[in-house]
Amino acid sequence: MERPETKFAWNGDVSLAYQVCGRGATDLIYLQGYCSNVDVNWESPYLSRFLRGLASHARLIVTDRRGWGCSERFTSGYVPDVDILTDDIIAVMEAADSERASILATYESAIVASLFAASYPQRIRSLILIDPQVTYLPTDETPWMPSLARWQEQIQAVRATWGTPDWWDSPTGAEREWFSRYARASVTPGSLAAELSRYLDTDIRAVLPTIQVPTLVLVDTDSFYEVMPETGRFVASKIPGARVVEHSSKGGPHFHWYARGDAIVADVGRFLAQVGEEEATFDRMLATVLFTDVVRSTQRAAELGDRRWREVVERHHATVRMLLARYRGNEIDTAGDGFFASFDGPARAVRCALAISDAVRPLGIEVRAGLHTGEVETIGNKIVGLAVNIGARVAELAAPSEVLVSQTVRDLMVGSQLTFDDRGSHELKGVPGEWRVYAAAREVGSRPVATTDLERTQSVPTAP
Repeated sequence: MERPETKFAWNGDVSLAYQVCGRGATDLIYLQGYCSNVDVNWESPYLSRFLRGLASHARLIVTDRRGWGCSERFTSGYVPDVDILTDDIIAVMEAADSERASILATYESAIVASLFAASYPQRIRSLILIDPQVTYLPTDETPWMPSLARWQEQIQAVRATWGTPDWWDSPTGAEREWFSRYARASVTPGSLAAELSRYLDTDIRAVLPTIQVPTLVLVDTDSFYEVMPETGRFVASKIPGARVVEHSSKGGPHFHWYARGDAIVADVGRFLAQVGEEEATFDRMLATVLFTDVVRSTQRAAELGDRRWREVVERHHATVRMLLARYRGNEIDTAGDGFFASFDGPARAVRCALAISDAVRPLGIEVRAGLHTGEVETIGNKIVGLAVNIGARVAELAAPSEVLVSQTVRDLMVGSQLTFDDRGSHELKGVPGEWRVYAAAREVGSRPVATTDLERTQSVPTAP
């Protein structure tokens, strides 16, 4: 995978750097905490391996948050409010043509990602937090967080050592030199000191219980920075349904792309796959599908001529749509003179099919109809699945003015005021096994459902 092109999204007059790589079925936005530079990321064999691993599971969108890396810098005199940073995510998503995405955030970027997940649930598919930070100072629930005095020492250390080999737990060898340059390319020491001072009172604990998206929290159990595992476990306990996975940095640099990188990529891949599988079930439902088709339509068109046939087809469509509305059917598709509709119950579907069969006869035409009940998948305004194929094949077996149903439909309607005559077992093209079908009819003596004055006013000549 080649290094991706750096592009810019705009939030007002503020430019936000981002890159897109990978072609997965889902989008994953990567928000890196300390440090972040979309260009320099790829110069580390460890970090670039980590990013390529993520891109193997998703369409990866890597961005520098405002103030960092290649995005618009802020000065020591101006640090934006956190909610502005959530608006920046929307700007990057729109520029990258991402309608919904999962977000992976590390360290202090977890604050922004968590606020985004709570504020824009319709735009986020899932949330992944690595060594998250949700408050800076100690609280009654997070007494392990560093004291104000310790943070002030940290700010002074930023001023004195940021971007040098003495900063934090830098790696060794060539990677140590790269990391120092990476820190300098991420943010200036004055800006970082200002950001830390600005955000010291930030506390988003109250937001965590409002997050309703699937959440994975990954923590380091072996980092010298002792707040990481405790805070990660706390965050997972507060987000409904979140789960925590623990890895060890094995005494090395705590940054997640080193000793833990491959394990994290594997867990992220599994989590994204699980979310995708779960979401697929949201789009599946039990439905009764109905297919109707005008019998010998080509012959009738030749008999009536184009103009009169067009009138018949228009009246047929109006009649079918009126009855679909009456029986609460949902029109899925219309192909020529046939209809494909779905219902949330088989009784209304069968009665609708019988009513259609009766109502179109005064037009000088007959229809065949077929129905099946099964699980379907919704894609936009369409439904697909094996149940749809079965319904269509059952309809092909029907005779003129006959309503055929699968055994599934018949079994669901035991005790109804309809009768079902066995039409035997059949092989359905493209459908495994044999399928028993039945012809539906009203009980003897029952009166067909009237279709209002349409039946009396829509008659057409049966000959040209």
